[in-house]
Amino acid sequence: QVQLVESGGGSAQPGGSLRLSCAASGFTLDDYAMGWFRQGPGEEREGIACMMSSDGSTYYDDSVKGRFTISRDATENTVYLQMNSLKPEDAAKYYCAARPHWGLTNSETMCTRKSMYGMDYWGKGTLVTISS
Repeated sequence: QVQLVESGGGSAQPGGSLRLSCAASGFTLDDYAMGWFRQGPGEEREGIACMMSSDGSTYYDDSVKGRFTISRDATENTVYLQMNSLKPEDAAKYYCAARPHWGLTNSETMCTRKSMYGMDYWGKGTLVTISS
């Protein structure tokens, strides 16, 4: 069965950390660009961290740059999002997505709204809440 399954969401305090996982099954991430997207209440979904598996290049939205890190474990066929120094505005449902590299210029284009419409696979999301 081809799918992406996110895990690791939950509640954290401001300044705290969480690590999200996105496990792929039925296909290998080696052939795909990967991204983490989030959608807060009443907001549009946005790309925050993306990676090209072909060369390991990464892109981060300014809102998370320096705090979040996207990484990939090829042996586990899993992508991670390490989130540090969490802020209240990071509260959202987080999704991972994958699409083939062709048609993408770089990791930044993977994170664009236009790219979201071309994803091959989406996970169902994992919820992150921030509360003190």
